[in-house]
Amino acid sequence: MNQYVLLLRGINVGGHNKLPMKDLREILEALGYESVKTYIQSGNVVLSAKTTPDELAITTAIEKQFGFSPRILAIPGEQFEAVAEANPYRDEDLDGKFLHVWYLAGPAAADMDGIEARKGPNERFTLSEDALYLCAPDGIARSKLANDIEKLLGVEGTGRNLNTVRKLMKMLA
Repeated sequence: MNQYVLLLRGINVGGHNKLPMKDLREILEALGYESVKTYIQSGNVVLSAKTTPDELAITTAIEKQFGFSPRILAIPGEQFEAVAEANPYRDEDLDGKFLHVWYLAGPAAADMDGIEARKGPNERFTLSEDALYLCAPDGIARSKLANDIEKLLGVEGTGRNLNTVRKLMKMLA
């Protein structure tokens, strides 16, 4: 069995797309996944599977029961950890809520000029092959860059703050 991290997008945000984590665990277990664990209500899952989780089957099951289809990024546990370990800001004394890691679904075709133009005066970022690391010390809610990040990167992805990434890494152990 291999471990995977599932990052669901756009659930339980602002009263929309409500998906209780208990129900999500039950859906995933019914689909045959094992050792299913969730973290907070924003769609963070660690599970075990023989093969890469079937994102379409999962979204179809959620849609059937809850009436919406969240986008899902299924990441092998080793890759999730490697991206976290490659954090270029890890030696800095940053509060984990100010550093965000966007796990990317594929290679970025980034609009670097657009990213630079939207970056706040206190923000820093690093783009790698599998992730964007964004240090937003004024808060992610105030970041103009965060609002347009997928369009600017030219690839789907989903971000989590460093506190959440660390918790998911502990769940993989």
